[in-house]
Amino acid sequence: MLGIIVTALFISLLLNIILKKFGLPTIIGYILTGTIISHLFDLHNATDNFQLKEVAEFGIVFLMFTIGLEFSIKHLKEMKYEVLVVGSAQILITALVVFIFGYYVFQMHEYSALVISMAVAMSSTAIVLKTFNETGEINKQYGKNALGILIMQDIAVIPILIIIGVLSSPDSSLEKIVTGIAIGILILVVVLYVIGKYLLEPFFTQIIRTHSDELFIGSILFLAIAASYGAHFLGFSYSLGAFVAGMLIAETKYKHQAEADLVPFRDLLLGVFFITVGMQIKFDIMFEYAHIIVFLLVAIMLIKFIIIFLITRLNKTNNRRTSIKTAFSLIQIGEFALAILELARANSLVQAPYGQVIIIAVVISMMITPFILNNLSTLADFLIKHDTDEAQESMFSSSIHDHVVVLGYGEFGQNIVEKLKNDGEFYIIVENNPDMFHMAQTKHESVIYGNAANREILRKAFIQRAKKIIIAIDNAKKLQLVCQMIQRVVHSDKVIIKIHSIKEKQTLLDMGFKNIIVENEETSKEILNYI
Repeated sequence: MLGIIVTALFISLLLNIILKKFGLPTIIGYILTGTIISHLFDLHNATDNFQLKEVAEFGIVFLMFTIGLEFSIKHLKEMKYEVLVVGSAQILITALVVFIFGYYVFQMHEYSALVISMAVAMSSTAIVLKTFNETGEINKQYGKNALGILIMQDIAVIPILIIIGVLSSPDSSLEKIVTGIAIGILILVVVLYVIGKYLLEPFFTQIIRTHSDELFIGSILFLAIAASYGAHFLGFSYSLGAFVAGMLIAETKYKHQAEADLVPFRDLLLGVFFITVGMQIKFDIMFEYAHIIVFLLVAIMLIKFIIIFLITRLNKTNNRRTSIKTAFSLIQIGEFALAILELARANSLVQAPYGQVIIIAVVISMMITPFILNNLSTLADFLIKHDTDEAQESMFSSSIHDHVVVLGYGEFGQNIVEKLKNDGEFYIIVENNPDMFHMAQTKHESVIYGNAANREILRKAFIQRAKKIIIAIDNAKKLQLVCQMIQRVVHSDKVIIKIHSIKEKQTLLDMGFKNIIVENEETSKEILNYI
């Protein structure tokens, strides 16, 4: 197993270095890595493959957790139309159309046609939301449409698994299964409501007071994994529990730091997940049924595009271009389809050739998706020219710009903020000292709780759009870490740094920073003015 992991890491690093030179996403590199190592080590039937899939599933768990952090319960209520109406309609209509084609046109067995239709209705949460989260498109209308549909698809996995269970065990009682699920929903809602309303905020307050980064990260990992396991124990998907847990933490003031700390775990495990996706490709079947696979890909994508476009157009807030972008975003078949097909195959519900052909079609559609998502505007241009409504759609995500970011809310930071306020400048404060953070909150300041040495926290402060970044951090070691991170994000000319002594100045000059104010130097000048 260790040899497989080392080889996979080496191949994925090598491939992604090459792909990045051509501007291609790392997802492609991971999928190709999975295909290569599955043939190198003959993993198609190995138990190691199953174990790797179990670990990889937590990549989606952490992705859904971080998505939940972006969408509080209030936001989800605002999206009830996208989730309940658009999402449900997309799943039902897509499954119905594909079932009709499978059963009547391709003469499939009714069980095979039903399972495949349900699998095809799913889109890729892992790829779409990861891409949209990184680009900020999750805040645009087509991003919200896609999120709403994907959330409903995640919820739909529960009844789909029930259907597969009933089909595979004709003697099982549907009434008993549905009753069990209903009880599970009630328990999950009550437990999460109590924890979110009464326990979460005091729990985090105690963790923060320890001033231990390890404990904070540990608590976030615990909550994400515990919520996902609890949901799974009650009969739901891991990712649904993680999403709800993320929404609960989104109601607290620690959500930004929670997301920043979880991102490395999420990205690493998502990489493992995409490797397992690549393992599903069998070249012999792919070449033998190439013409069928190509036909299925084109047909499925066209069907999904038309259905999603028409459904989203029913909402008057979506212009044609927004609906086109939403449809292009979700035309692929997603990772949940692989789980559905695997379970159906184990219970002999899908006939032999169809299962593997659909799995290969799923993987290829997922490989195509990053290219589609990175060129949504170009693809939309083929069908309709730029709409003025789209400019308004992106106003929210670009409304914060030409502001000042103040890193640190100590005495110096407070003085800077007061001056900015008097001058009518818009600013965002970043502070990870709980006492200073609470002080800023009581003054109704625009403040984010988090470590300024973390790229994700800086992104939350829209640092790339800021006209100036003022670093007001007293700790010399932490100051250097922050400066090193900022150098990767913005040009050093934008940065103004306050330090205590001349000794610190040379290090910062060597790093390329020019706007450095030495506190002792300025104090000496002031004293000399009185002599």
